[in-house]
Amino acid sequence: MKTEFSSFFSSYYIHSAMKIFTTEGIKRIEEATIESESIKMLDLMERAASAVVYEIISRWHPHKRIVIFAGPGNNGGDALAVARLLAEQGYRSEVYLFNVKSTRLSHCCETNRDRLKSVDRVNLIEVLDTFTPPELGPNDLVIDGLFGSGLTNPLKGGYASTVQYINDSDAFVVSIDIPSGLFGEWNAGTDRRNIIRANLTLAFQFQRLSFFFSENAEFVGEVVVLDIDMDQNAIASTPTDFYLIERDDVKRQLKPHGEYINKYDNGTVFLVAGSYGMMGAATLAARGAMRAGAGLVTVHAPKCGFVPLATTVPEVLFEADPNEYFTSEIELHHNYNVVALGPGMSTTKDAITAIDSYIKRYRRPCILDADALNCIAMRPVLINSIPKGSILTPHNSEFDRLFGEHQTDEDRLKKAIDVSRLYEITIVLKGKYTKTVRPDGKVYINSTGNPGLATAGTGDVLTGVIAAFIAQGYAPDWSVALGVYVHGLAGDIAVQEQGSHGLIAPDVANAVGKAIQHIVLNNAID
Repeated sequence: MKTEFSSFFSSYYIHSAMKIFTTEGIKRIEEATIESESIKMLDLMERAASAVVYEIISRWHPHKRIVIFAGPGNNGGDALAVARLLAEQGYRSEVYLFNVKSTRLSHCCETNRDRLKSVDRVNLIEVLDTFTPPELGPNDLVIDGLFGSGLTNPLKGGYASTVQYINDSDAFVVSIDIPSGLFGEWNAGTDRRNIIRANLTLAFQFQRLSFFFSENAEFVGEVVVLDIDMDQNAIASTPTDFYLIERDDVKRQLKPHGEYINKYDNGTVFLVAGSYGMMGAATLAARGAMRAGAGLVTVHAPKCGFVPLATTVPEVLFEADPNEYFTSEIELHHNYNVVALGPGMSTTKDAITAIDSYIKRYRRPCILDADALNCIAMRPVLINSIPKGSILTPHNSEFDRLFGEHQTDEDRLKKAIDVSRLYEITIVLKGKYTKTVRPDGKVYINSTGNPGLATAGTGDVLTGVIAAFIAQGYAPDWSVALGVYVHGLAGDIAVQEQGSHGLIAPDVANAVGKAIQHIVLNNAID
């Protein structure tokens, strides 16, 4: 039956999604590109510098004061090439190349320095020992080419002081490929004072994993990915565990409804949700499921929930719990395609016991959200009883209640990867870039959504949407990825009408159907 979906996770992959590579993976792709095209690193660097220059001249006039900081490695070589190409376009720049005794210029950096020496409109200053920084202000443009992804240790000493000086200057900062001092993946232990705070990051070919953590937003600013024509075969063959889900990925997977289908073909959802004072969560989850295409939704809720559900979502079936105000027992009287538990259930003793009894008795994969997770957190031994193949959809606080306090998105993702593998469950880390973590270590990062979704009830809608896609027979990992993407897109559609401050969860639920239509018809959002 469709509820036994755990086996899919061992064999089904989202091959078509955009890959997010590690620093080592990008290095391998660069080397493969050089080999396949029979070019030199200098040629690839010229290509990258040209892309940077195109972006700069499309934003700023030649009269703009430009100050370039170049380090001794290939990122510095990129910056020097940018200065030369800008001069060819009529732009002047001041270039500070750090060529101190303790380091040695890379071959590409040295070559680009020599090329720059005879170029007009460039004032090249080599920093050999002491450094007197230029005066910088809010009207200046700083191009950061100090260090790229090849950096292996946190910045210290003079480089750290230079970074802090740039950050304190109020100049507009453009970082080449990655802000200096930031690592491409993990940044635990890095002194955050010693990382460039870029207003604009011009990344070559790929975004970096670290760009998708909220704690790094102040460093990367706006991100523009520059296509420098890396070898496509190398991109396809280089392995990664991280993927960015975008519209085309989702569109390829959406299945049209046949002309002769009935409601059972679209799947059945059993939703355990709601309690006295919290029936709104149940109605939102139910509406999300119906709008996402579920054929039949049954809501199990306390008796007090009948009137709210009948008046707000009359299209769903109601199953009354014996208790008047809270869920006290969970029984399956039919063979539902998917079971989702948690939105607005409360964390009473009876609710905890009901969750305990359900997951131990039925031992089938389910979706656990909100108060189902909080109930488990209040009885931690239940973590070991979560059925394999289940899907957990926590926000940060719910995740921390289950698996311990974490200070950063990076730390939560690392922990989620570990516990997902340990318990063979899928974890949906909700946030700006919602991350779906699979038991095999694959992580799918969502690209839709907006700050307006940070309001009560939107997570309940998401639970219903994910349940609907599973009920309709999509492979479980794609059900989660589809649900998260569609939910975020629904928020993007709704925010056009209500604005970020005015967005509420029913707006999102009501826009789910429109979101699916936008994807199918390839319509843009105004």
